[in-house]
Amino acid sequence: MCGIVGFTGKTQAVGFLLDGLERLEYRGYDSAGIAVLDGGLKIEKTTERIKNLMDKTDNGKNVSGTIGIGHTRWATHGVPSFENAHPHTSSDKKFAVVHNGIIENYIQLREELKADGVEFVSETDTEVVPQLLSKYYEGDFFAAVAKTIARLEGSYALGILCTDCPNTLIAVRKFSPLIIGLSDNANYIASDVTAIVSHTKDIMYIEDGEIAVLTPDGVKLYDSDKNEINREPSVIDWDISAAEKGGYDHFMMKEIMEQPNAVKQTVDSRIKGREIVFEGLKLDEAKLKTIERIDIIACGSAYHAGMVGKYVFEELLRIPTNVDLASEYRYRNPITNDKTLTIIISQSGETADTLAALKEAKRLGSHTLSIVNVVGSSIANASDDVIYTWAGPEIAVATTKGYTTQLSVLYMIAVWAARLLKSADSKRIERLFDELCRLPELIEKVILEEPKIKEMAKKCGDPKSLFFIGRNIDYAVALEASLKLKEISYIHSEAYAAGELKHGTISLIEEGRTVIALASFEELFDKLLSNVKEVKARGAKVIACATEGHTEIAGEAEEVIYIPKTDPLLIAALEVVPFQIYSYYVALYKGCDIDKPRNLAKSVTVE
Repeated sequence: MCGIVGFTGKTQAVGFLLDGLERLEYRGYDSAGIAVLDGGLKIEKTTERIKNLMDKTDNGKNVSGTIGIGHTRWATHGVPSFENAHPHTSSDKKFAVVHNGIIENYIQLREELKADGVEFVSETDTEVVPQLLSKYYEGDFFAAVAKTIARLEGSYALGILCTDCPNTLIAVRKFSPLIIGLSDNANYIASDVTAIVSHTKDIMYIEDGEIAVLTPDGVKLYDSDKNEINREPSVIDWDISAAEKGGYDHFMMKEIMEQPNAVKQTVDSRIKGREIVFEGLKLDEAKLKTIERIDIIACGSAYHAGMVGKYVFEELLRIPTNVDLASEYRYRNPITNDKTLTIIISQSGETADTLAALKEAKRLGSHTLSIVNVVGSSIANASDDVIYTWAGPEIAVATTKGYTTQLSVLYMIAVWAARLLKSADSKRIERLFDELCRLPELIEKVILEEPKIKEMAKKCGDPKSLFFIGRNIDYAVALEASLKLKEISYIHSEAYAAGELKHGTISLIEEGRTVIALASFEELFDKLLSNVKEVKARGAKVIACATEGHTEIAGEAEEVIYIPKTDPLLIAALEVVPFQIYSYYVALYKGCDIDKPRNLAKSVTVE
């Protein structure tokens, strides 16, 4: 959740720190701060936006020094406040630390340090880290770090400064994202590449338990046994423009509009002639034929993508498929074994609950396959197999192209596996393949409806509550559409399987209540139409989404959005787009902070 940046180089540090923190704003935060070393530690903090930090430092002109660390905090331990904002320092002001993650044994450590006479100034779990560093420091910075992290339980990415080492920045990670950027004049640390891509495209991934020692002249990497290791750097293959708004008012709208190209990248990179090819996949035909069950594990929008995957897999592969929220999976003593395929979905590849669930599935013997966007992320590295979505950087907190590219990978897996297993009619599979290749142009057609959807959103106003209904895949899409509206407009909305309305929920339908009916799954269109009539009879205002040609629904709905016809199993990738756009404009007309909705973070790296 939190964002970390760090710099050690031959130029002033604060310019990079402020720029990097600004580029990490999308991760979500409620306070921020920097520490720069120039003789002593210079600390600046804010409980407002990064802009306030820039104003306080006159865009960095008031803070000099060639080494520093910065942080955006999303509160977990202690309210958002100046005292709780990072960086945190030791009582003797010798160490400064920024931290992402949670120190689970911080209470025990805090009491131990208090008994030694240490006075704490914050409510955070993080402050135990600089205090421990001071306790263990005997003139050797690296040794103090090694002793400190040996005491820590939980998850952490740390950037650490020591006043006795004016050019050295030490970074450590365990279960939280952190990367190194390399250049001739400086070296960097950051939570993700967005913060450093304008400065260098050469990066190095830090693995769990490793310690990185950065100076202006180079980087040394050590394993958990303190042995120096060599690692080849990787090259970021996208330009800084991909992480900028490119003329749009918000990243969310830019990313909605990028979906045709993002899906094309995801699909086309795996198409060889008429074959779907996943390079380097250990899940080969022999292994696939042993699979008796599929578990899909994810959180949030990725979970909703998994819901679609369940319908598609069971239809095409005839393998029982379960979809689990990662936070529930890891605590319910799951039943899995070597005949289970566990598919992990996460845009960032760092989602804490999802990573923990992955490790539990592996421990129980399941083959694990992750679908992630970020190369070299923790989930990607921990999985038996990984398929990248190639969506490019997604900056808005509310995912759009992340979701549609996850769907695209799930569709490809289903077609690929159905061919190998011969589990579905071959003609149906070939038609699906053709339609899968057409998805980018079909999504483009949906996007062309933006002006109409914008007008619909203008009429929405600010209702207290509204409902989405659907059946089968329409229901799975309703869950995602409802989430989009909730997270950026703060309007209460709920998604229901339309057949469940009569089992309680219909009591909430009253005169003027907005009900959004997803009716694109052709086989159940007539049943969904009946549900629309039920809510209309109770005074609901209905907005509907149906495939082209189903004009009869216009007689029941005040507004109808039509999407192109395709195979029913693929409709989710088209049907979700109008409601991404709708949610965007509803939030815009309400004056909401669309890219950075309150209380939310892009990458949820704590439980």
